[in-house]
Amino acid sequence: MKPIYVLNGPNLNRLGKREPEIYGTTTLAEIEAGCRDAAGDRPVEFRQTNSEERLIDWVHEAIDEGAGIIINPAAFTFTSLALLDALKMFKGPIIEFHISNIHRREPIYHRSYVSMTATTVMAGLGAEGYPLAVRAMETLIAREVR
Repeated sequence: MKPIYVLNGPNLNRLGKREPEIYGTTTLAEIEAGCRDAAGDRPVEFRQTNSEERLIDWVHEAIDEGAGIIINPAAFTFTSLALLDALKMFKGPIIEFHISNIHRREPIYHRSYVSMTATTVMAGLGAEGYPLAVRAMETLIAREVR
């Protein structure tokens, strides 16, 4: 069974401490545990990086190895054409995920390059939304198999 890749971009390693009024107090380790629980028997590749290059390398890995990608690209959402180009090569479902509702924030956060290729977008559910994204991904993967 191919894994779900849950990829997290810059500064998400600071969850629990970084702007708790926006992102809450849940840590990335707690989010990872919730994703693994939600996935059941399906393997999960859960990763975080502050490097655009590494994030793109992981998307390339998912192209060859993954069933689906859940990606919280953080600031790269709004800046990285290279990430968009990498994600366009992935043939399976992609969920763009944001802890906050980016559309209720400052205008600089309203244009997502990732949305141009994502199957769906989930935003504003808080850290608790990650396990929901994993369950949604299972549904999307099941649709792909048929």
